[in-house]
Amino acid sequence: MNEKRPDTLTTCLGALLRLGWVCTAIASGVGNAATPALKSVLPRLAQRGTELEVTFRGEHLSDAEEILFYEPGISLLDWNRTTNATLVKARLKVASDARLGQHVLRFRTASGLSEARTFSVGQYPVVEEKEPNNDFAAPQKIGFNTTVRGVAGTEDIDYFVVDAKKGQRITAEVEAMRLGGAMVDCHVALFDANRFELAACDDSVLALQDPVISILAPADGRYVIAVRESSFAGNNNSHYCLHVGGAPRPMVAFPAGGKAGDEVSIRFLGDPKGDLLRDVRLPSEAVGDWDYSLVDDGQSVPSANRLRVTVFPNVLESEPNDSAAAVTAPATSLPVAFNGVISRPGDVDYFRFRGKAGERFDIHCVARGIRSPLDPVLAIRKTDGTKIVENDDAGGPDSVLNWTVPFDGEFLVSVRDHLRGGSPLHVYRLEFRPVLPDVVLSIPEFVRNSQERNTVTVPRGNRSATLIRVTRSQVSGEVTLSAPGLPPGVSMACDPVAAAVNEVPVVFEAAADAAASVRLVPLSARVGTNAAVKGRFLQNLELIHGEPNNTVYYQTSVDRMAVAVGTEAPFQIEVDEPKAPLVRSGSMDLKVHVERRPGFKGVIKLKMLWNPPGLGSQNEVSVAEGQSNTVYSINANGEAATRTWRTAVLASADAGNGMVWTSSRLIPITVAEPHVAMKIPMVAGEQGKNVTLIGRLQQLRPFEGEARVRLYGLPPKVVATQDEMRITSSQQEVLFPLTIAADAPVGQHKGLFCQVIVLTKGEPMVHSVGGGGVLRIDTPRPAKSGEAPVASSPAKTNAVRPTASIPAASSKPLSRLEKLRMESRERLSPDSK
Repeated sequence: MNEKRPDTLTTCLGALLRLGWVCTAIASGVGNAATPALKSVLPRLAQRGTELEVTFRGEHLSDAEEILFYEPGISLLDWNRTTNATLVKARLKVASDARLGQHVLRFRTASGLSEARTFSVGQYPVVEEKEPNNDFAAPQKIGFNTTVRGVAGTEDIDYFVVDAKKGQRITAEVEAMRLGGAMVDCHVALFDANRFELAACDDSVLALQDPVISILAPADGRYVIAVRESSFAGNNNSHYCLHVGGAPRPMVAFPAGGKAGDEVSIRFLGDPKGDLLRDVRLPSEAVGDWDYSLVDDGQSVPSANRLRVTVFPNVLESEPNDSAAAVTAPATSLPVAFNGVISRPGDVDYFRFRGKAGERFDIHCVARGIRSPLDPVLAIRKTDGTKIVENDDAGGPDSVLNWTVPFDGEFLVSVRDHLRGGSPLHVYRLEFRPVLPDVVLSIPEFVRNSQERNTVTVPRGNRSATLIRVTRSQVSGEVTLSAPGLPPGVSMACDPVAAAVNEVPVVFEAAADAAASVRLVPLSARVGTNAAVKGRFLQNLELIHGEPNNTVYYQTSVDRMAVAVGTEAPFQIEVDEPKAPLVRSGSMDLKVHVERRPGFKGVIKLKMLWNPPGLGSQNEVSVAEGQSNTVYSINANGEAATRTWRTAVLASADAGNGMVWTSSRLIPITVAEPHVAMKIPMVAGEQGKNVTLIGRLQQLRPFEGEARVRLYGLPPKVVATQDEMRITSSQQEVLFPLTIAADAPVGQHKGLFCQVIVLTKGEPMVHSVGGGGVLRIDTPRPAKSGEAPVASSPAKTNAVRPTASIPAASSKPLSRLEKLRMESRERLSPDSK
């Protein structure tokens, strides 16, 4: 699927030259359409060198303009479009040399790009299943070397019959889950005319959840193939393709790869005719996984075998090597790929190698990754067999070790099956990969189990934004992104990715006269000034989920990011650049403005694209119908880095027939130290009495003029007699007179805090301070015998600016402010001091 191909382009109708492979058609001229959704493609398979009509179903498809393929081989001949937004029919042509297997495609409409879907190319003529064919005695007759497109319905068994000669290879392979359309777990069985079962398969290591069987016909005669959903729980969406014929069907290869550019003699194992030996020229670049389609007797395998292409040479197993003492081969220098087979139950393979102290390797025992039934257990040992380190399933079913050579010398590495099994097909490839720097770029999942927004569509004269995830391996530092080959008229704005983060917001902007187009962009990256580390784009496309826990049963991947220019959006947003910084433990309101096109009054939803480390934001903010302004609140915790970040706000709205997305420009947010901090000691008061709360200030940075202070978190029936106090940068305390009602709730009331608002460049800097303050409310003390109850007096409300500390003793009368302080201190409980 991910085999690299030359960047040549086949366009339908010979009309346009594009980067990527694009089938084009004339635009329908529909404006203000919404992002398309592509739900199904039927049929999902065609034979090489044929033409066929394909039905695409989804939403918002009526203004379809292009079908985008990620590689050559399939082209569009004609559309059959109507105003039906849920259905489009297209006539496709499959080239005679199109690669066999799944091809990734997307729709581009006037306003956007759809999800990715797959379309399969096969080698046989295609026929349709014809009911009734659910009786073994009356199967559907098909020709040898045929593909059947069928449906595995509920409690349905589909029977097909072919004629074969004695000794003729009969291969039956099903594509169902691998079609990428639905959760279809098929079972296939092969019977002779007397209903004796010759072979059967449900899941297979080679084809994942799809079944594969291949035998030699024991006699001339009729052979019946039965296909069903494995639990008889299929439905009308359970489509499959059954390939029946004389195709070779090896299950695994040995060795399963080699050094890039080498010609390697490879033995393909598991075919009923015996091993098939081929000299295979490997790609000139180390591409990792590489699919190879073997041809025998003029036919290709129905699906490719998996090989590995790396930068280091092969070493093949040499028996006997089933114990530490049995290994007599000279020690091998690293890096290397050891290749072997756990050929019988209980077998263990050992290899000897030399290492230098401090060398680091990622050691991968690849088995399931090359479609081998082996579940490997990997161990590094001293030459006497003593185990140093071991791993079982760090790489899924495969084993992975990140190992540093502890000393100069020779070592052993051993491989066995987890359940001590083995067979001639239990092939493995043990790669000692040098620890090299790598950077992988992708678009993170926006909605769980969805492809939503994993492409970029930029409305003409507007902006669109996405997050790019940066996954570093054995490298650190700042990463700079580049996007060569964007559509004409489109620019990209993106800051370098700071060393401490792994995501970055990227904003694309299209000129007002940018033409509708699409490009497959090979997004890349550079780490610092190290030009040798070039990041690569790799987007996994999860196509089928199921139980338990939304397990991913089938996925594919693409190596370029799809970027398109769409029609104008009915709105555009701008965010004012803040003049004042956001302080630690503070908050800020971003001012958002909407420019609406005439006639559009709908609700617009805003969402922050990315919160920098230590920053938070409202989950969503709405701009009400017909409104044009709002604010979006963000905040910073006490540990946020004091620096400037840039982020963006996403905007979405229903344009009348679906959602349209735009974004703001990148907005600089500067995080700064706060000007002031505060502690609020616990204060106690009785029901029906007054009390003064003291906020003890810590001046951190000077500010000009006066700051406003507001108290929050008071319990019911308690009020501050003055809503807002004012302080200067020299004050050490602020006082809040409180009135406690006679029926105020008794007990400790936690969560008091204050907001300090400092004006900077005419904009507020909001500090949240004094968190965790406590007000304790007690019941009134009972009056002593003969003592009249003391009546409370209302709290004074005009003492707002504390000045100097109160002297211990004075002959002068106490001022009103000093009395408030004295009252507050008298009410402080002992445990608060």
